[in-house]
Amino acid sequence: MTRATKAMKVTEVTEVTGDSGGRRVSSTARTIRALVPPVARALPWLPLAVGGVAGLLLAAVPRMSSGEPDGWLALLLLRVAALVFGLGLAFLMDDPARHTTAAVPVRRAVRAGLRVALVAPVAVVWWTAALLLIPEGVRPPLGDMTLEAAAITALALAGGAAAVRFRDEPEPGRSTAAALLVTGLVAPLLPDGWTLFVQLNADRWDEAHQTWAWLLTGALLVWAMCLPEPLRRRRLAISTPRS
Repeated sequence: MTRATKAMKVTEVTEVTGDSGGRRVSSTARTIRALVPPVARALPWLPLAVGGVAGLLLAAVPRMSSGEPDGWLALLLLRVAALVFGLGLAFLMDDPARHTTAAVPVRRAVRAGLRVALVAPVAVVWWTAALLLIPEGVRPPLGDMTLEAAAITALALAGGAAAVRFRDEPEPGRSTAAALLVTGLVAPLLPDGWTLFVQLNADRWDEAHQTWAWLLTGALLVWAMCLPEPLRRRRLAISTPRS
């Protein structure tokens, strides 16, 4: 039994009756606080670290080059860096003990949300560092590039959540990362009227980033819809008597 499983079972929320809504909220908050250390230890930090370091090295290439920084190369490397970091985030839902922790009173949405909340500050700091590594003279628009990076991140999260929801995979990171990588490689090959990776100052720049915004919204909706556990599995868990 993993540490996360032990912490979940030790901090099991007891059912209360009557006007005890405040006690339930307090008990749930204590449970979530108790879950923070074991969930933080169980996170796949290795793929996150590999993706983060590789992404920062790519973003630093224009600054380390001896010649004049090239705007086209800086844009390309920043996009590749965002994709590489997204490949690391694709492993965020990996949990070898998922089938063990499925019966605990903490819902999957809470556990998944806690994982995202723990990684979010790291992702924000990483993206800020990647942007600052690009020389200011050739740095693409910050808002538009942040939108692209956020959409890639949301796609990685949605892919992992969908794999857990529909295929019950304990470790969907590899398949999610492979799907995201294929998508990232195929997307630039689309016709000019369809590609999202447009060049800076191109006529379709604003239109492409409107599509990025829709893609981000759709990916977040898919992620949110895939967080709850299937109703059938939940009913089976409820009907199973405790030993």
